[in-house]
Amino acid sequence: MWISVVIISVAFVVFLFKYVTGNQGPNPFGIDTREPLKPLVTDKKEKKKVLKQGFLASKVPENLDAIVIGSGIGGLGLAVLLAKVGKRVLVLEQHDRAGGCCHTFTEKGFEFDVGIHYIGDLLEHKPFRCMLDQLTNGQLQWVPLDNPYDKVVLGPPENRRVYPIYSGRNRFPEELKRCFPGEEKAIDKYMELVKKAGRGVWILAMLKLLPVPLAKFLVYTGLASRLSPFLRLASRSLTEVVNELTDNRDLRAVFSYIFGTYGNIPKDASFSMHSLLVCHYLNGAWYPKGGASEIAYHMIPIIEKAGGAVLVRAPVNRVLFNGAKEAYGVSVMKGQEEVHIHAPMVISNAGLLNTYQQLLPKELRALPAVQTQMNMMKNGVGGLSMFLGLNGTKEELGLKADNYWIFSENNLDELVESYLNGNREESAKKVPLLFVASPSAKDPTWEARQPGKSTLSLVTVANYEWFEEWKDGKVTNRGADYKAVKEAFINSIVDVVVEIFPNIKDKIEYVDAGTPITNQHYIAAPRGEIYGCDHGTARFTPDLSATIRPQSPLKNLYLTGQDVFVCGFAGALAGALTCGSVILNRNLHLDAIALAKSLNNNNHKKKL
Repeated sequence: MWISVVIISVAFVVFLFKYVTGNQGPNPFGIDTREPLKPLVTDKKEKKKVLKQGFLASKVPENLDAIVIGSGIGGLGLAVLLAKVGKRVLVLEQHDRAGGCCHTFTEKGFEFDVGIHYIGDLLEHKPFRCMLDQLTNGQLQWVPLDNPYDKVVLGPPENRRVYPIYSGRNRFPEELKRCFPGEEKAIDKYMELVKKAGRGVWILAMLKLLPVPLAKFLVYTGLASRLSPFLRLASRSLTEVVNELTDNRDLRAVFSYIFGTYGNIPKDASFSMHSLLVCHYLNGAWYPKGGASEIAYHMIPIIEKAGGAVLVRAPVNRVLFNGAKEAYGVSVMKGQEEVHIHAPMVISNAGLLNTYQQLLPKELRALPAVQTQMNMMKNGVGGLSMFLGLNGTKEELGLKADNYWIFSENNLDELVESYLNGNREESAKKVPLLFVASPSAKDPTWEARQPGKSTLSLVTVANYEWFEEWKDGKVTNRGADYKAVKEAFINSIVDVVVEIFPNIKDKIEYVDAGTPITNQHYIAAPRGEIYGCDHGTARFTPDLSATIRPQSPLKNLYLTGQDVFVCGFAGALAGALTCGSVILNRNLHLDAIALAKSLNNNNHKKKL
């Protein structure tokens, strides 16, 4: 009997492989589109012409093939993929500049990024790097961070422990073993589990690309979990796994520190999601040369060359549907008037909950299939960001091309849970988790662009409810009470940062904070989240993974970005690849891998 089961399972997997790899549509990765590197453009007026093209009905291209809502990397990435096969795509952005969390802004002469702090897996021969090179025609340059690229800081000033995190598949665990002698077995087991989960992530793409009946068959027979360790480990929390490995509380914290890049505290976080992030940085960390705005700046011309456009100040207030419940366009608010734009497909990068709750008419929102997806997902935790403009060079201020993860102690679950469950005033006095980075120290073009100045970007989590009462106020002037609450957070956070970077004391020329309601305004995050829908263990059940897919329950309406796959820059691009695979009827994940392999082989031949 077991032999029969094995034979049937193997035959089924072979059939699935042929189905998923069977490509019929055009291939955006069919040829290498990299061009000779052009000079870096630093003139802000020139960049504004690309990144800040305001919406006018007269600027909308004719005969559109698709409309994309939202210009974050999940939206721009998909638009470029479609443009590369000749599709005419219109990207609509409600903010006054394109890029979503990849955009930058300038205050008091200081330029700040808002979401791109470091990106992993960018070795030149890797598929992810190849994909990004193709999406920007080879014009986006990446600068490696220092090694160690992260430093984990645990404890108060009088008992502070600093643990460096090195890149390198061998060096990462070796350096941990130097910090934690006697914990070699725990570290080796951690690495084994992390790599096992990371290698199994292909199952997410398969479940989202297969026809629903096939995907559900894999789920309900248990084959999906049997095929992939990612799903087997996804239901286990990060705390559960690391606590089984070691009793050393500092090592547990170091194993878990990067949970801040997806927002869930370790006891709620999926170990598989965590593993993806650890694997993402094993080969190093990079920053875009010229700043985060370079990403959108080099993608938009590809969309335009195919006859499309990326227009800002274009808030979509609803998706248009005909009587057959088919999407056929969107409505954009221009002042007090609605402008209707038509296209045969609409793709939302606004997030699943945002799309269904805000952009669908009530009768379609009430459909059982839509309700099922909405009930499966929940909002992620709110984000609070701080921006410091400093007088002085990186050398004078002691800033490097690395990141600091600062925790007031090593009991991460209790710290962050107590903070988020506390009242606003008390929580503002002691923020237990803080990510600190210097974009100016990472970018080699910074000194030429802004001599004698430096910046720090800081990120933590915060409850949307702490700030909700001011959500309807004017974004630049929400009142004295709101300002006082922000200043309470700012003051306590600055005290921590000055302890770590003493040279910045008395050098702070500009400081401000963006709260969850700031995120709500600028990036249309429903409750101020910066990582999309929640990434806890429930997010990675086989059933949810097969149900949440690029095709929405409504014909001609698709989803892209973080909520389709996982959070972050790489996760949102994976969502774009998955959505593009469905639209173009071919597996773009495999196409990107194939092109990377081909280019790598060609490079080897040239060296021989």
